[in-house]
Amino acid sequence: MLAIAVFTVTSMAVSAQKYFTKDGSIKFFSTTKVENIEGINNKATCVLDAVTGDIEWSVLVKGFLFEKALMEEHFNENYMESGTYPKAGFKGKLENIGSVKLTNDGIYQVKVSGDLTMHGVSKKITSDATITVSGGKITTISKFYVNPKDYNITIPAPVQGKISEKIEITVSGALQELKK
Repeated sequence: MLAIAVFTVTSMAVSAQKYFTKDGSIKFFSTTKVENIEGINNKATCVLDAVTGDIEWSVLVKGFLFEKALMEEHFNENYMESGTYPKAGFKGKLENIGSVKLTNDGIYQVKVSGDLTMHGVSKKITSDATITVSGGKITTISKFYVNPKDYNITIPAPVQGKISEKIEITVSGALQELKK
């Protein structure tokens, strides 16, 4: 009987260590002398295991919104080919999760590393991230840069000057405890 009670309490503690969002934000920004391009998707999902540091982000490519409809069309049809590659995602680990106290208010700097997959290509990335705990609310933010060529994204010659070779990506979200 004691073993069952210990197992139940342990299981509850472990399940309480997962956090998620389905309203995360992924933004990319390209700046050149000719034009700035920004796409935002506020329907990204994230799951964080606070015990292991495992973290996953996922987003539907067609969910990115742009200032101009033509940018959105070109993004989906010509560059990201969202009909063929409908999702992008990241699967990795917060390397120093032990330094983060999700029950104590504070700002925690962590390293995140893992595989970023988009346009059918996975590449290892490492980035800094910030986890902020305030009043029981947990938010995360990370910024990193990618080169479209690294993901087999071809930029046609006539528009190469309008799209940066270095795209800034910002990933953020307010996480809630995952309850079973």
